Amino acid sequence: MSRIRVLVVDDSAIARRITRESLAGDPQIEVVGTAANGRIALTMVKELAPDVVTMDMEMPVMDGIETVRAMRRRGDRCRIIMFTSVSVRDAKKTFAALAAGANDFVTKPSAMIVAGASVVGGAESLVPKIKALMPFDEAGAVSRAGDRVLKRRSADQLRLAARPQGPTRPVRAVFIGASMGGSEALLHVLRSVKRLPVPVVLVQHMGAVFTRQFAQWLDGLCESTVQEAVAGGELLAGHVYVAPGGHHLEVCATGRGVRMVLHDGPLVNSCRPSVDTLFNSAVGVYGGDLLAVVLTGMGSDGLAGAGAVNEAGGAVIVQDEASSLVWGMPGAVARVGLAQQVLPLDEIGGAIAAEVQRSIRDAESAARGA
Repeated sequence: MSRIRVLVVDDSAIARRITRESLAGDPQIEVVGTAANGRIALTMVKELAPDVVTMDMEMPVMDGIETVRAMRRRGDRCRIIMFTSVSVRDAKKTFAALAAGANDFVTKPSAMIVAGASVVGGAESLVPKIKALMPFDEAGAVSRAGDRVLKRRSADQLRLAARPQGPTRPVRAVFIGASMGGSEALLHVLRSVKRLPVPVVLVQHMGAVFTRQFAQWLDGLCESTVQEAVAGGELLAGHVYVAPGGHHLEVCATGRGVRMVLHDGPLVNSCRPSVDTLFNSAVGVYGGDLLAVVLTGMGSDGLAGAGAVNEAGGAVIVQDEASSLVWGMPGAVARVGLAQQVLPLDEIGGAIAAEVQRSIRDAESAARGA
């Protein structure tokens, strides 16, 4: 059986040891080397050809962001997972690293600064992400980065959901769910849709400090107004609302418009916020007058919610396998035939805008005919 080859890059000897030990306990992963800074890592990536690099953010000589940029400039295609701390400053740097070409991030366990500490915390968050980035095929071989032939073939065989029958339903709001790889995917989509005439509400699986910085990052790069959701806030057209980490986000119809509700209920699909929670509440408010979109991510959060949207007569779009960093969430929806469209990331923004504009135009035409 082949194994996933990992290079660990961190200036802390303790962090390197803990990361190595965390990964060594998994028979599907092999740590092929460690590096104390980015300059050493560049040489080792060339020599060892790892599948995945875990990269510390702060390092002497060459830091993590600079190293990621250098790797992508010279064409290195290995997956990169950043190690970051939970602070506003580090959250901002994390999104700079993702923009530079990193694929995802994990928060550095506090154990990494304590000599002799347990490695369990590091393995719990890091190992699943490494395996999601480099899945194994049926023969037990690692699916290397860039191998899209099988993925394209499997996407062609998907069964699409039938479009809703009866009168055209206007899309009154767009709801989006994403997880691993979603930061860059959401930026790509929101940049391409410009400012929609309806509100957009999204769940990106991310910690509390990071969702606020994520919203600010998107707001600075997109035409729409992007903000972290607040309890009691009204959904406004042309605005994008990001569910805050650690809280479920729901929508609720009131006499003063559709408002946002935040709560700390139980985890759903091991997540809080949960895509299913958001989608299900959206159906309760809008019925079928909505568009649900599921982008790249681990697991199956969004599957039940997409089913509810479909049953209510709403539309569902998911990202295809070839363009997804991880085809867990969109794949779960696509495989059971709940999506009307399965599209490459480059086409999703245009499809959202077209669906919204078409539905509004058709609804207006129907109203004039009546």
